[in-house]
Amino acid sequence: MTATAPDRKLRLGVAGLGRAFSLMLPTFVGDPRIELVAACDPRQSAREQFSRDFGGPVFADIEALAREPGVDAIYVASPHQFHAEHTVVTAAHGKHVLVEKPMAITLAECDAMVDACSRAGVHLVVGHCHSFDTPYLHARALIQQGRLGRVRMIHTLNYTDFLYRPRRPEELRTEAGGGVVFSQAAHQVDVVRLLAGSRATRVRAVMGRWDPARPTEGAYTALLWFEDGAFATLTYSGYGRFDSDEWNGGIGEMGHPKDLHAHHGQARRRLAAASDAAAEAELKAAGTYGGPAWRAPATSAEAPAHQHFGPVVVSCEHGDLRPMPDAVWVYGNDRRERLELPPPAVPRFEVIDELAGAVLHGRRPLHDGPWARATLEICLALLASAREGRDVELERQVGLR
Repeated sequence: MTATAPDRKLRLGVAGLGRAFSLMLPTFVGDPRIELVAACDPRQSAREQFSRDFGGPVFADIEALAREPGVDAIYVASPHQFHAEHTVVTAAHGKHVLVEKPMAITLAECDAMVDACSRAGVHLVVGHCHSFDTPYLHARALIQQGRLGRVRMIHTLNYTDFLYRPRRPEELRTEAGGGVVFSQAAHQVDVVRLLAGSRATRVRAVMGRWDPARPTEGAYTALLWFEDGAFATLTYSGYGRFDSDEWNGGIGEMGHPKDLHAHHGQARRRLAAASDAAAEAELKAAGTYGGPAWRAPATSAEAPAHQHFGPVVVSCEHGDLRPMPDAVWVYGNDRRERLELPPPAVPRFEVIDELAGAVLHGRRPLHDGPWARATLEICLALLASAREGRDVELERQVGLR
């Protein structure tokens, strides 16, 4: 992260003060390059909380926020089905865009977002996604050095209780962008694409829908092929009783140590207290920014490790790599080497590296519209492959520049 204070701060507005914003809040507060200046959200409690915390103007809708003259860029963190609309509105008012993953829920929406930002001459950055995480970026840098040769195979796996965390009704409907494919495969696919470097060409997938009470995809396994001959496996379960953070030294996804014993079964126990869908939505809202159970994240303590998205092994021609939350392991013919990663002073600073680099310094971001559209194409192909029982060819892919 940039160590010195910037010449000027990036004045950021926020569209949607929900779960995604809550996870990014320590970044926005801790990074000296960002100033939170305005926000919009339909919930009055969230707007009031933002006013107390940051003193900026708050609005009930995106149009009013996008018109605000003191805003350089808007972080679109609204529910998935609104990403396209909110991005197009933001661009129309000449504001740069940081939009949460997934970029959208259809490729046509992605095209509209890319076109709107291009016409307006504003930058479009898509994140946070775990391919921003330092362990994967460091592994990619090691690959690019060439000593290990070309990537041949990548294995990724993640077991979580994702499907049993409190959800709004649309988060359990695939057609509205719900389920693990839009929310979680977007991370895993992005990580694999970053590490492979090459363009993906086709995919084959199977899906699990195992709980009628959670009527959406909760698990998948996929095989992804790349133009240069590499291939990758991607496995994710949101039904997990096993927690794959156990294989990452007990470090949770957000980079903090996890008490695996105390955490075990916690999500299901909490969900059992919700009597129906409305009660479940209220349970989620209560713990979201501005809700009665929301607690401000600690901003003074550094995370002891980097964020991650489950165990990953990269097999190259002359060695293997294993990105971990606090190191990257390198396995060669004669020795194994642990390359330590200093803990981050600010979580997710890598997102601000790209956003500030684009908006303040004119650098083209890696995680731009075409990159994120390619990830969504693969996510949609996972669903199509599982539904139709066939390989799906990919047509909108890009590789690393």
